[in-house]
Amino acid sequence: MMSVKMLTMGIIAFGIIFAINSCKHQIPVIDNGNPGGVSGLPGSTGKTCSTDSVYFANEIFPLISSTCAMSGCHDAATHKEGVNLSTYANIMRYVVPGSATSSKLYREIVKTGSERMPPPPMAAWTSDQVAKLTKWINQGAANNACDKCDTTDYKYSTAIKTLMQNKCQGCHNPALLGGNIDLSTYTGVKAVAVNGKLYGSITWAAGFSQMPKGGIKMADCEIAQVKKWIDAGSPNN
Repeated sequence: MMSVKMLTMGIIAFGIIFAINSCKHQIPVIDNGNPGGVSGLPGSTGKTCSTDSVYFANEIFPLISSTCAMSGCHDAATHKEGVNLSTYANIMRYVVPGSATSSKLYREIVKTGSERMPPPPMAAWTSDQVAKLTKWINQGAANNACDKCDTTDYKYSTAIKTLMQNKCQGCHNPALLGGNIDLSTYTGVKAVAVNGKLYGSITWAAGFSQMPKGGIKMADCEIAQVKKWIDAGSPNN
């Protein structure tokens, strides 16, 4: 018959093994709501954007991916403080459709000082970005998308800078130099345009790190804008 001491030791050993195994986790497959289009915008083919609407796949998800759902923060692997913002479904856990002010996501982003998200020294969301989030939530926080961009506009000031700011700059800024690359300035963007890294990364070409990292691939028309700008000599126009 097993002694009480042996039984106790067995229970303790089992508990230790269980605790160790419970700390392990598998990185889940990220479902970013992009089931098949090379443009990266689900259900957007032929769907014209409304100037009165804000679209999740086009504008909101890229922002959250580049400023919140990053490695070490709220991505699928790290899920800091138990928060994973790498999918639409997970993001909606912190959103109250129709009420931005009631949504935890909104409240965390508009906080000031050390309590805001993303935390300092990372840059806070701009007023324009906050306005887009507010409008998207108040419009119902739909998992929507559309074909949104004008390939005839490929100026740095009106097209490329905005793309970098909304889809890349969250990981590539002075406070967080992902790959030792700063895309918060024209000089930094031009450097990776000239050496081929920018185009290779956004087209997900072999041998390049896919950008936006962990997010939705840029729409074909957005890639075309970048390509035209690079082909024009990457001017600061």
